[in-house]
Amino acid sequence: MTILVTGATGNIGAQVIQHLVNRGADVRALVRDPSKTSFPAGVTVVKGDFLDVDSLRSAFDGVSTLFLLNAVVPDEFTQALIALNVARSAGIERIVYLSVIHADVYANVPHFAGKFGVERMIEQMGINATILRPAYFIQNDLTIKDVITGYGVYPMPVGDRGIAMIDVRDIAEIAALELLRREQAAQPLTRINLVGPETLTGADIAAIWSDVLGRTINYGGGDTAAFERNLKQFMPAWMAYDMRMMGERFLTDGMVPDEGDVERLTTLLGRPLRSYRDFALETAASA
Repeated sequence: MTILVTGATGNIGAQVIQHLVNRGADVRALVRDPSKTSFPAGVTVVKGDFLDVDSLRSAFDGVSTLFLLNAVVPDEFTQALIALNVARSAGIERIVYLSVIHADVYANVPHFAGKFGVERMIEQMGINATILRPAYFIQNDLTIKDVITGYGVYPMPVGDRGIAMIDVRDIAEIAALELLRREQAAQPLTRINLVGPETLTGADIAAIWSDVLGRTINYGGGDTAAFERNLKQFMPAWMAYDMRMMGERFLTDGMVPDEGDVERLTTLLGRPLRSYRDFALETAASA
């Protein structure tokens, strides 16, 4: 029984692999360039690309369970559909797919809409899968650490509806646990919202930073046009626009968990979820 992890060189994929190895699983990692990777002992590294169908056929051969994580790229939707079709042809019956919370609500946000299309394929094709739907990654805020500490402003367009941000370490551990659960037995389609322990507004997050840093941090994330302009300084224009659309839905809809989500995840992990304050304290301590 072999678990194949895609997105293996990314933050979440690498942590999923480590959790699986720690629990004695037979793990295979899909990467574009094996010469540039380093994984724990015992992990089998295979070369492949989502748009290279023959490479996927080779990589998927003999795999029992697939962790599917697609990067936010212009052809993310196509990549995911190809991977799922090849997986079905290879006889893979157990899949864990990393989607996003409220993919069905944020209909005008490109990478949300793409992930919802993948969810529809999984459901309509009768694929046995766990669809993990994470909220905003807490660690995304590492990219604005200097703005917070240097300018005294929390700039993300979180708004006042609230977002239940989740730590990527919790996402990875939950994904590994779900992969192992599916590896042990076939399970029907399941959707799990991945959220943090509390729902925070932009003002709430600014207050946490103020407390952690011992000085006033203001919330300044209401201008999504300025948000897009800033993002274009270090990412492609299409991605900056995609992120702006996401930010606008943060402001109008938020990312509020369903009743019981936090309790379900706490039970699954056997411990409390990591909080945003934990992240802020760790970040401040490492500065």
